[in-house]
Amino acid sequence: MQISFQKTLGESSGTLVLGVFEERALTRSAQIIDSQIQGTLKKAIENSPFSGKKDEIISIVAPHGIQNNQILLVGLGNPKGMSSLDFQQLGGKLMAALCKGKDTQVVVDIMDDKIRQLPEMIANVAAGMNLRSWKFDKYKTKKKEESHLKELVFITPEPTVSEKAFEPLKHIAEGVALTRHVVSEPPNILYPESMAEIASELKRLKVGVEVLDEKHMKKLGMGALLGVGQGSIRESKLIVLEWMHGPKGEPPVAFIGKGVTFDTGGISIKPSNGMEDMKYDMAGSGVVLGLFKALALRGAKVNAVGIMGMVENMPSGSAQRPADVVTSMSGQTIEVINTDAEGRLVLADALWYTQDRFKPQAMIDLATLTGAISVALGWEYAGIFSNNDELVRKLTDAGNNVGEKLWRLPMGDSYDKDIDSEIADVKNTGSGRGAGSITAAQFLQRFVNNVPWAHLDIAGMAWEKKGKPLVGKGASAFGVRLLNEFLMKYYEDRT
Repeated sequence: MQISFQKTLGESSGTLVLGVFEERALTRSAQIIDSQIQGTLKKAIENSPFSGKKDEIISIVAPHGIQNNQILLVGLGNPKGMSSLDFQQLGGKLMAALCKGKDTQVVVDIMDDKIRQLPEMIANVAAGMNLRSWKFDKYKTKKKEESHLKELVFITPEPTVSEKAFEPLKHIAEGVALTRHVVSEPPNILYPESMAEIASELKRLKVGVEVLDEKHMKKLGMGALLGVGQGSIRESKLIVLEWMHGPKGEPPVAFIGKGVTFDTGGISIKPSNGMEDMKYDMAGSGVVLGLFKALALRGAKVNAVGIMGMVENMPSGSAQRPADVVTSMSGQTIEVINTDAEGRLVLADALWYTQDRFKPQAMIDLATLTGAISVALGWEYAGIFSNNDELVRKLTDAGNNVGEKLWRLPMGDSYDKDIDSEIADVKNTGSGRGAGSITAAQFLQRFVNNVPWAHLDIAGMAWEKKGKPLVGKGASAFGVRLLNEFLMKYYEDRT
């Protein structure tokens, strides 16, 4: 889909999008159009429930005197209260409304001096439409054509300013698209080795990519990670990404992703109902992959490393058993109580490897780790756990800026004692059903070695079941935009 910015409306066809403020006040550009068609817009609004509240949308057939097929009026609410995120979400809702139309061209003209930083906000509308346009229909032999849309044109007082503002947003969207793609792929296509092949494609963007095989991981003593994958015919992998374009010698910020490409639960097998959803148990690794593509495309001035622990958790004669004891890379022994609590085993070795090799200034892991986090927070927030208050503040702030919200949950000694094992150093589950997300985080904390660390449990956010302004149903890529914002605000903006 082609996206362009131009200064004047000129000749256009298809759909024309115009803005309306609260209390039915037309934007300047809408007033100009309305005067050309003898007040038809005002009359249409007066005879409808549409009032210009934020995100309201109404469609009217283009009247005589205008060359477009239809006019879409979009509510802008109070322009003083609109943020860049609001304009992105506006764009997403516009795209959702337009995607089933038959027009090939859409022109968006919401120009008005009351909108602060108008050229930048127009770029954010474009970014929201771009994010919402993504879909996954790779395996449909008879594609249901939902959109004929080929071209988006945005009217702006300063096209070069809008283009400059849109450029990094476009690159971030490409990272989001990569994450959504790998998370959407079926498990017979996306498995540890194929994920490594996809990651290796980032080399062309100057991202350092290294893939550790099982032989290498065994030498390193990664018994926790390897134990999870030993029941599968698919070989486990550890993927290392490096983007070191910040100040020379500055320790990197590290991102660690859980990459269980399919999780049957192993010997502690899951119920069949809903097991197909477990193809996205690798969403944490997908976020790391998409983040690094975004960093590379926009030339981020930051030092960052990404670690992706890739395994498939299958039941077989060689699979790990409940009651097995494994030795992690840290040297700590782990009693495996439940083979379906596997993600924390993968992350245990990945976290230790990260802090041991790279000496990062901070580590953030992402994982679809527990169903308990959705019980606690539903599908509005991801859970965040941390040993560092400042890191929590920065991540939460970044999440709020882009609409990917985090909620901090507690940690403490009493929770930690619940994962003490009678025969090993630690066990991989707590003693009961309560506080499952917290005891999982406590387990991970034993492998961070006092490095500033945050754990994002994204189990409730990785897959969108209903559709939101910036994502349709399916893989959400929750975390890519959040972490990109986190790096931009706190590690790149040094003024």
